[in-house]
Amino acid sequence: MDQQEAVALTPRAQAKARRRDEILDAAARLMARRGFHAVRLDDIGAEVGISGPGMYRYFSSKEDVLAEMLLDISRRLRDGGRAAVERGGDPAEVLDALLGVHVDFVATEPDLISVQFRDLGALPAGPRHEVRSLQREYAEMWVDALVRLRPELPAVDARAHVHAVFGLLNSSPRLPSMAEAELRRVLTAMASAALRS
Repeated sequence: MDQQEAVALTPRAQAKARRRDEILDAAARLMARRGFHAVRLDDIGAEVGISGPGMYRYFSSKEDVLAEMLLDISRRLRDGGRAAVERGGDPAEVLDALLGVHVDFVATEPDLISVQFRDLGALPAGPRHEVRSLQREYAEMWVDALVRLRPELPAVDARAHVHAVFGLLNSSPRLPSMAEAELRRVLTAMASAALRS
């Protein structure tokens, strides 16, 4: 929930929205550790002090929780990508801005990366299709920026570079533990080199 949305809501609605965010954070933590299929809606509720039946005031099912998590992060990445592209600059600056958006994501949302990687297939068809559509839109921003930077590169090769870099960046939860600043430095250097190789 962004600040404008929060201002437009009543205090009661703001409290409910904050509670939903707490539930989503707890669900991401649990699902990252145990996997979607091993986590029950009751487990998520217990993590935030809500009884099983009380969870239904916020989410209709565990699939609903997963859909909201993965749709939200897909929209945030797409919107961050759009903002990076709209700020403009030369092709290298745009590509570096896109890289910054993704590195921010992987440095701050490791649980969501793990859940998305492992449990996207558990989404019902409708939300899964929407997540995939958002992901494609986001990836194509990278492809366009890379082709502008390296016009000799066919689009199919640029797409392969971009998806390989996503694989590199999204592997961050499985890397040895390191301080966030060091993680950002290492991932940015490696991804930048891969895009330009």
